[in-house]
Amino acid sequence: MGLREDEVKSERRNDARSTAAPAAAAGEGHTRAAVVRLLLEEGPITATAIGRRLGLSPAGVRRHLDALIESGEARAARSAPWQQQGRGRPAKQFQLTAIGRGRLGHAYDDLAGAAMRQLRELGGDKAIMEFARRRVGVIVAGIDRLAQHTPTATTAKAEEIADAFSDAGFAATTRKVGPGVQICQHHCPVSHVAEEFPELCAAELEAFRELLGTHVQRLATIANGDCACTTHVPLSVPPATDAQPTTRSVAQPATAARKDSGRSAE
Repeated sequence: MGLREDEVKSERRNDARSTAAPAAAAGEGHTRAAVVRLLLEEGPITATAIGRRLGLSPAGVRRHLDALIESGEARAARSAPWQQQGRGRPAKQFQLTAIGRGRLGHAYDDLAGAAMRQLRELGGDKAIMEFARRRVGVIVAGIDRLAQHTPTATTAKAEEIADAFSDAGFAATTRKVGPGVQICQHHCPVSHVAEEFPELCAAELEAFRELLGTHVQRLATIANGDCACTTHVPLSVPPATDAQPTTRSVAQPATAARKDSGRSAE
């Protein structure tokens, strides 16, 4: 009987271990997903900030970041001098790479690309731009044009635009930077298609200008390899007038932003 009881206890321990392993793996997966989400929405971000936001120990944060870096989904870089708080060596900041964003999923890229190419063949560049404008129009439907250009009103309108793009899957936020506010789109569901059809990016910029009633500048785009689509909105300039024609050209990010993607998204 004693031998049989030992066998039963051993089987129970093995069953407990086999049950605990998937549970632990699932918990680890949820935490990894939370880290990825934070890198997506707020990167570049320090390991300390990740730990504070998610309630993780430094060792836990490091384990997830090391795994993401090893798989090519994340990368680290030293903070710029102007981002440094306090003295000492600049802290590392982490952000997703193109591989990391790509694994979040880009639905029907091939189908969308084929459809856009067919549309261009049938209607030319004008048809592509009109499609892009209508697409953005759906995203910002219900947002009124800025009535009065003041720092407070402009900031609120930029936040309203960011919320609309977040609802459309762009993980957009706003950040106060110097004399302006930046609209940062940390994810782009159509970035792979936008690489071939930059009219999609141009239509977004055009909509920002029309809704905000002022000149805005696109500093970086995910389609061009940057970590976020970043648009700078000035807070201290008057709104555009009829003497300033709205540009219809395809938006191009600033060269400086291409060299330091994290600078403009901070």
